Amino acid sequence: MPRRALLLLTALVLALHALALLGLPDLTTRLHSPEVAAFSTRSIALPPPQPAPTAPPRPRPPPKPKPKPKPAPAAPDPLPELPADALPTDATTLAAATAGDITVPIEPSLEPAEAAEPPAAPAPAASEALAAAPAPEEPASAPQESASAPADPPEPRDPGLAITLPGGASAQAGGAAPPPVRVPPPTRLAFEVSGEVKRFHYSASAEMLWKHDGTHYEARQEIRAFLIGSRAQTSVGQLTAHGLQPRRFGDRVRSEQAAHFDFDQGRITFSANTPSAPIAPGAQDRLSVFIELASLIAAAPERYPEGTEIALTTASARAAGRWVFRVGQTEPLELPAGTIAALKLQRVPEDEHDQRADLWLAPSVHYLPVRLRITQSSGDFVDLRLKETSTP
Repeated sequence: MPRRALLLLTALVLALHALALLGLPDLTTRLHSPEVAAFSTRSIALPPPQPAPTAPPRPRPPPKPKPKPKPAPAAPDPLPELPADALPTDATTLAAATAGDITVPIEPSLEPAEAAEPPAAPAPAASEALAAAPAPEEPASAPQESASAPADPPEPRDPGLAITLPGGASAQAGGAAPPPVRVPPPTRLAFEVSGEVKRFHYSASAEMLWKHDGTHYEARQEIRAFLIGSRAQTSVGQLTAHGLQPRRFGDRVRSEQAAHFDFDQGRITFSANTPSAPIAPGAQDRLSVFIELASLIAAAPERYPEGTEIALTTASARAAGRWVFRVGQTEPLELPAGTIAALKLQRVPEDEHDQRADLWLAPSVHYLPVRLRITQSSGDFVDLRLKETSTP
């Protein structure tokens, strides 16, 4: 049995070998045939990639409105200058004050306080005005408009200086020549000063210096108070047939303000940018006015009997106005310089709230002021009394 199986297996192997040997040429020939040897390749073009779908463009946002520029912060209002009567009311405050920090409480100014103008009402919008206005009725015959608007009325001329005698007669009627003047010689006057502000009594010293060369003049007045500071006023100008003709007036406490006179143009302007004012020969500032009064009366005292009124345009460093002085009587004065006879002049106030001023001009001192007392409506006052005179 095993031998038979072995023979069968051997025969099967031989048959397979024979089959393989007999079929080999056909296989080789077939492998080398053109059909089999020809091997070709073919490239396949891929389709182009489809572009990715793009999203529709977003709508462009509207431009942001530019922010409105913030208005520049308004400059703070300047601190109001202390009035002339701003004096400490107790000894502690007075001791703590330093020179220059407080306005000297001596204000030999006869100028009334300036009234503040009420603010103008805002104008209505044009549309509101048109809507509110009734439709005008058309006239049967419209009057013919004038070709040109009427001219503004001429500005009244400033008289500069006016002298009224007792009884109301003018001393310059009929185009009379200007009154004569006699300018006092250069002099230095020293004063003792006393006063009261809000029931506080104080003392100070003052000096008035008057100089000229016959053509030009210079006047200076300074008031000094211990621990308070000083106030100085100056006036420079020319000497003319009308007496003093100021060119510049300065008033200094912590800083200076000035008035500039232009007699050729007939105007006075102010460094404080306040409105200008008209002037004419004879106009003065609030320091030169005392020298001008002395020059007028010294030239001819008989021209100024009791009751005569002398009106002068007088300018401070901010404005100009009319000052009227009424001539009084000559009376003796007890002063630090001694007993001196002096002619009293009194300012005529326009109303009850104006300052009152009493001025004494001494013939022995060329009619220069030897005493000046100014009283406020509140009762506060300042009193300058001559202590000595000298030649500068």
